[in-house]
Amino acid sequence: MTQAAAGQKVRVHYTGKLDDGTVFDSSSGSDPLTFTLGSGEVIPGFDKGVLGLALNESRTVKIPCAEAYGPYQAEMVVEVPKTEIPAHLALKPGQRLQLKSPQGMLAVTVTGETDATITLDGNHPLAGKDLTFDLHLVEILPA
Repeated sequence: MTQAAAGQKVRVHYTGKLDDGTVFDSSSGSDPLTFTLGSGEVIPGFDKGVLGLALNESRTVKIPCAEAYGPYQAEMVVEVPKTEIPAHLALKPGQRLQLKSPQGMLAVTVTGETDATITLDGNHPLAGKDLTFDLHLVEILPA
C-alpha cells in the first residue's frame, strides 16, 4: 500500500477547527489542497499529519500552535499615528493589509482605531491557537 512520503506531491481534503469546534477553513465543496510534502508549503503540523497516510486514508491531527502559526507575539502589535497613513486609505478594524518591511512583505490586520491612531497586528490570525485538522489523502501525484 502506497503511503505519502516526503517529496511527493499530494492532494488532500481537510477541515480545520479551533478547540471550541469552530471551523476556520475547509476544502469541502472545492478542490483538494495540492502541495509537496516536506517543502514548507503548509504549516509543519499539517505536513506531519499527512506524512504516512495511505491513499484514501483519513486521520484527525491536533496541531499545537508551535507547529501551526506560532505563539501570539505582543511585540507584533503597533499603534501608528493616522498622520503616517496615506489619506486615501480608509482603514477599519478587521481589514487586512500588505505592508513593506525590511524583511519583505508583512500581512497585518487593523485591530483598533482611535481619533489619532490605527492599531496594526502583524500576527497571523491563528497565532497562539492549537488547531485540529481532519485530513483525507485523495491522491499521490506521479513524480
